[in-house]
Amino acid sequence: MNYLDELKEVIERLHESHAEYVETVPVKEVFGGQTVWEGEVEVFDLTDNPNASRVFAWAYDFEDPEKPTQHVTVLQIPPATTPENAVRASIVAQYREGK
Repeated sequence: MNYLDELKEVIERLHESHAEYVETVPVKEVFGGQTVWEGEVEVFDLTDNPNASRVFAWAYDFEDPEKPTQHVTVLQIPPATTPENAVRASIVAQYREGK
């Protein structure tokens, strides 16, 4: 299974909706002159989802040996209306959760 198929499967399971790949968007988030996140955000359209018609997703390696890969999905709901804003929303959520 390739990376996009893996993300598609995660999205469909989490959001109970069919996902269709749209594009890959490079994102670099800088705060205080330092890069805090840099990577590619995958954009998928959703069908049959009552909350959003699009979702942003990416994965990264996690320091937990039982769950080495962390998948992130962010529905396109304000303020997360762009891949860049989705990354920011995820960073803020992780900070609030203390991760």
